[in-house]
Amino acid sequence: MSLSLKPLSDQVMVIVGASSGIGLATARRAAAAGARVVLAARNAEALDEAVVAIRNKGGQATALDLDIADEGAAQRLLDHALETFGRVDTWVNDAAAAIYSPVEQVSLEEHRRVFDVGYFGLVQGSLAAAKYLRAHGGALINIGSVLSNRAIPLQGPYCAMKAAVMQFTDTLRMELEQDRAPVSVTLIKPAAIDTMYPEHARNKLGQPARLPPPLYDAELVAKAICFAAAKQRRTLIVGGGGLALTTFAPALPRLADKGMELLGGEVSQTSDIPPAPGTSDNLFEARRDGRVEGNQQPFKRKTSLFLEAQMHPVAAAAVLGSMAAGALFLWAREENRDIGTAEAERRIKAAGMS
Repeated sequence: MSLSLKPLSDQVMVIVGASSGIGLATARRAAAAGARVVLAARNAEALDEAVVAIRNKGGQATALDLDIADEGAAQRLLDHALETFGRVDTWVNDAAAAIYSPVEQVSLEEHRRVFDVGYFGLVQGSLAAAKYLRAHGGALINIGSVLSNRAIPLQGPYCAMKAAVMQFTDTLRMELEQDRAPVSVTLIKPAAIDTMYPEHARNKLGQPARLPPPLYDAELVAKAICFAAAKQRRTLIVGGGGLALTTFAPALPRLADKGMELLGGEVSQTSDIPPAPGTSDNLFEARRDGRVEGNQQPFKRKTSLFLEAQMHPVAAAAVLGSMAAGALFLWAREENRDIGTAEAERRIKAAGMS
């Protein structure tokens, strides 16, 4: 069966982890574009608020509160989407949990919980979606991280979990392609994004947590997700800051180790701004939710030329080609002028006019 993705305006999109951050931004963006959205997360109140806000703007949305780590949760979510909207065209796995701590201070229970939510929950969602999409076609989008390629100190369980997400997603994509299943599988790797991530993470550092700069707007990730829902892409990296972590750092591992040891310590990952009341540590239970941005109001980049180049490679190549051609033309003109000037001076001297 050939792969053909519907326009976003004609889609039903399921988003796991939609009560805040990237998931919430994606739900709003997709609904504004005309998609019918199915939101899932643990926080029922935040989900209800998001659904009401989308409907008040003319969108179509429904929600189901669940813990994607629970056995059978993904199938319940798929059934809810089918009962409400009749089909699923795109499934987005965005739920995750995190810990700020040296790995020696992380208990096995905490480590397992990070994997239960971010890896096994994603696996459960991916397999439920793949089984359905094999027969109907569509897109599966998993949210990884640039930290899947390059670990950072003090976020070991999260880095390990995202590395597992990357390898699982790549394997599932290859196996679906071998079967010629009509399923587009995209792994999106955000760099540091301004969300509630530091507030929600369990923190053992003794100071409020933050993400090391540069930070990017969550809307950029939502843009990448909505793009991948309608246009097949293997991988999209959000934020040019992630290019070094995904490309150069793995090629120079020891140098990258030293760089991370120098720049990725507590100074760059802690703040003086505490989490908003009721938001901290959602590792095992839901906390206050419902915001896209974090509470620290950092400087963040709202554009990413690197992301645009990945989404529109032909246009990017044309622009770069035009720039190169322009530079070559100016260089050649300058070279020709110099040659002409030298020839004129030679002739003047030969005529005895100098």
